[in-house]
Amino acid sequence: MSLTSETSDTSEPRPAEQTEHAPPSPPVERSTWASLRPLVLRLHFYAGVFVAPFLFVAAVTGLLYAGSFQAEKIVYAHELNVPVGKSELPIADQVAAARKAHPEGDISAVRPSPEAGATTRVMLSGVPGVDADYTLAVFVNPYNGEVRGALEQYGSTGALPLRTWIDELHRDLHLGQVGRLYSEFAASWMWVIAGGGLVLWFGRRRSRRAIRGATGRRRTLSLHGSVGVWAALGLFFLSATGLTWSTYTGANITDLRAALGQTTPTVSATVTPGGEHAGHDMAGMEGMEGMEGMDMGGAGAEKGGGDVGLNAVLKSARAEGLSNPVEIVPPADSSSAYVVQQIQRSWPEKQDAVAVDPASGEVTDEVRFADYPVLAKLSRWGIDLHTGNLFGLVNQIALAALALAVVLLIVWGYRMWWQRGRGSAFGRPVPRGAWQHVPPYVLVPLMAVIALLGYFVPLLGVPLAAFMLCDIALGEIAYRRGKRTYAPTA
Repeated sequence: MSLTSETSDTSEPRPAEQTEHAPPSPPVERSTWASLRPLVLRLHFYAGVFVAPFLFVAAVTGLLYAGSFQAEKIVYAHELNVPVGKSELPIADQVAAARKAHPEGDISAVRPSPEAGATTRVMLSGVPGVDADYTLAVFVNPYNGEVRGALEQYGSTGALPLRTWIDELHRDLHLGQVGRLYSEFAASWMWVIAGGGLVLWFGRRRSRRAIRGATGRRRTLSLHGSVGVWAALGLFFLSATGLTWSTYTGANITDLRAALGQTTPTVSATVTPGGEHAGHDMAGMEGMEGMEGMDMGGAGAEKGGGDVGLNAVLKSARAEGLSNPVEIVPPADSSSAYVVQQIQRSWPEKQDAVAVDPASGEVTDEVRFADYPVLAKLSRWGIDLHTGNLFGLVNQIALAALALAVVLLIVWGYRMWWQRGRGSAFGRPVPRGAWQHVPPYVLVPLMAVIALLGYFVPLLGVPLAAFMLCDIALGEIAYRRGKRTYAPTA
């Protein structure tokens, strides 16, 4: 990872009789790649050594998360599934059954049964003993109103306790905001390590890539390189999408999207007594956890204030083409509308949303996923692919394979470090001083790009700058002690 190199000149001096009258040799011109390779090798080596523990944790927890979707279906089968009945009760009656069993808190959202044999979820916020960032999901049999149970739920994907625990382990190691820096650090460096390895692999002669017949470090290198090449595209993707909702880089990405006019559009939930609406202030699904909601118990239409009720609201949304699965968010106050949004994160995405006036049942605003800006669509698809939602089980298997590949790459990487040592020297480092031989026309633009990336991705730039300063300082100390050696120039 450092940008300086240290090695002994191991070439043997020529005998005096061979060099006494020999003309001076012309300087050897190195190709750009020959100059860059030691630099890339050192970056790849040191980044791998120091970042690998964070990547290892992210890979192992990511592997667990990839399997959590299927585990959730098994562990919570009683709450999630019911025998298919002849007809479903009106949604307002299902909510009334949930409120009878759990009158605490406020209704923050309702997710009608998305398919035959699936329960309806009524989400309650402000429930004593439930964290403000979570809701209590009450599971109702849509055919007879039986309450099948209640579980804490988190996030717009409706993660239940098992998946939530694994998700938080992967995201922040259950350490809160401070813990999130570990995952951002790993994501910031993953693409650098993968890119460096890819460049080194294709820079090697094809004849040196074969695994068959190789032994020792060369075999480990071949395995490490081969798996790395196959996994590289996936690692780039995980790194890029992981950074989109990170603390610092994620904020920079959000600001960039806003500057480019590529933010995710939101449906307006503001209405006036006359039915007019203004301001797109309800972000559909995202950020609903913990939102204070109106109590929609009973049939809804019987409530005061002329509320048409859930049945009419859902009917209006269906008339606008919002098919299952959907989520209904109640009005936040007397000047707000119901928001009904599709919540399908699998392909094809369903993210259309409408606002429905609680007084008249008329749709006052709509947002269609087809009208999202390009970057908003890419962000949605990227996040859903990263979290294993976009292509379901196939997506989750692919993520598990990528996570396993990262684990193997790290194990082989450390093994190569061990095999590279001589005698008692463990993990002989890559030499210092490589940057001195990079042509200025390559080095100057390269440093400019690194500086720009370091500013935009702070957990890449700050550690890189710190390591460079430490490495230069160590090199200067070695020089003053007369122990400094230089990278070969040819």
